[in-house]
Parts: sequence; C-alpha cells; structure tokens
Amino acid sequence: MKRILILLAALGFCVFLAWGQKMTRKQYIEKYAETAIREMKATGIPASITLAQGCLESGNGNSTLATKGNNHFGIKCHKNWKGKTIRHDDDEKNECFRSYKNADESFRDHSDFLRYSDRYASLFNLELTDYKGWAYGLQKAGYATAKTYAASLIQIIEENELWRYDKLDAKAREELPPTPMEAEFSVAFKPYPGHKLYTASLGREIRTTNGVAWILARDGDTYAGLAKEFNLFRGELLRFNDRSRNTALQPGEVVYVEAKKRESARNLDKHVVEEGETMRDLAQRYAVKMKKLYQYNAMRPGTEPEPGTILNLRKPR
Repeated sequence: MKRILILLAALGFCVFLAWGQKMTRKQYIEKYAETAIREMKATGIPASITLAQGCLESGNGNSTLATKGNNHFGIKCHKNWKGKTIRHDDDEKNECFRSYKNADESFRDHSDFLRYSDRYASLFNLELTDYKGWAYGLQKAGYATAKTYAASLIQIIEENELWRYDKLDAKAREELPPTPMEAEFSVAFKPYPGHKLYTASLGREIRTTNGVAWILARDGDTYAGLAKEFNLFRGELLRFNDRSRNTALQPGEVVYVEAKKRESARNLDKHVVEEGETMRDLAQRYAVKMKKLYQYNAMRPGTEPEPGTILNLRKPR
C-alpha cells in the first residue's frame, strides 16, 4: 500500500509539472502550422504572418486570453458580439474580449478581421511570400501601436523559418480566393436593344455591383424624375435604395434602379465595420437588401453596428 501511495504521489507531481509548463514557441508553431496554412488557402493571408502574430499576441499560446478563452489574437468583443466573453485588463481595466470554443475559431475570426476590413484590403495585392510587406503593412494600417511591431513579426518569421509555410504549388495558388479588391468591383453595363434599361442607358452610364444595376445621381435629379426615366414607381426606387419618402437625392449618390440581392457576391462574405459606417452604407456598397443584413446579424432594424464589428453579408451557414 505504501508503494502504491508513493507511485500515485509521484504521478501527481509529474502531472503538476506538466500542467505548469509553458508552451515553447517551437511547440506553438508545430501545433498551429496546419491551421495557419488552412486559413491561408481559404483567405490569402500568409501562414507565416498568422503564426507570427499568434506567437506575439498570445505569448506562444500562454496568455490568459489564449489559455482561458482560446483567443490567440486579442480580438475584443465589440457591441454586436453574441458569443461567450472573457474579461482582461488591456488598454483599460476589465475589458471585454471574445472567448472561443477552440483555437480554430480564433484563427478563423482573425482571418475574417483582416480580409474583410478596408484598412487591410491593399495587403492582399502583395505576393503571398512577401511577409515583410505584410508585416510593415499591418503596422502602417494600425493593427498595433508598437513602433517595433513589424520588426517583431519579421524576427519571429525569420528565426523560425516560417516563410516555408507560405510556399504553395501551382494548383493551390490557382485555388486561392480573389483579393477583396478583385471580389468587390463594379462593371459597366451596356443593355441590349429591347432590354428594360436600354432607353435610359442611351443618356446615362449604367454600372452593376453584385449583378444589380445602378447610376450616379446628377445635379437636379430627383427620385420622382428618375423613377419616370427608368419606368418605375417612385416607391419602388425608394425601396431599392432603402430611402424614406422625404429623402432628398444628392448629386453623386449611388442610385440602384433594380432590387438589390439577398446576399453579397461570393468571396465577400463579411465586412469589418469602420467608424461612421451605417447599415445602409453597406447595403448600398454591396448591393444587398438592408433588411437581410439585419437578419444575418441578429440586429434590430434601425440600430447601427459598432466600429470593428464583423458583419455577415451572406446568410450564415
């Protein structure tokens, strides 16, 4: 019996030591390399950058946010976050951070935050292997306030040869999604004779976003006048543009002359809200019905999203 008790005590001590040991940087990289590569293939963010940020932001997975909330990138709650939360002192005491079921959710949220934010859109035009460009671009765009942030990422990447994970074969490169700038674009629309928009197109440039036709309002244009020009009811035109009956039309304003879609274009699943953006702004930008945006994000109609919120532009699957 005494021998058994000694063995149990020794086993318990070993478990205690293992529990108290911190993950090394090498262990962290080995554990999450596949996750970072998967996110790279899905979003176009270099795996080296994701891993370096994870190492830096989570202290190699040992931070309180990472160990207790599976939050590896320090993403805060923001007003519209519906998931679990964890409190932690940061810029202010007891701030609200997102808590995830697992690390995969944290990595995915980080990818969404970069891919669907306007401030980082230009980074996706860089070569996938240009980790230095990404590092300096993230710092310039304000991802972190530390002046040495880019240098720290580059040091982690080079000391651990993380650039190796950015190399993809030709087939994998072909399957990468289009950049945000490529996915979000408008094209000139030339209706054929007999098309419902043909007559109006003779005197105006018509473009499409998400397959929906729109024009730019000119000086003197009114909703009533445009409705007549495009053979629509005034109420229809107002509804297409999520406007009330007493709204004045401003020169240069985008005016949809067809009903917007229920969802955004493919590869534009989400959007990170910037300061001052409204739900109508996003409905107009992506040619999506505003009421659908409220539904997809479980928001009450009439409310506005908080800056930093990651909004769904398509029905969550």
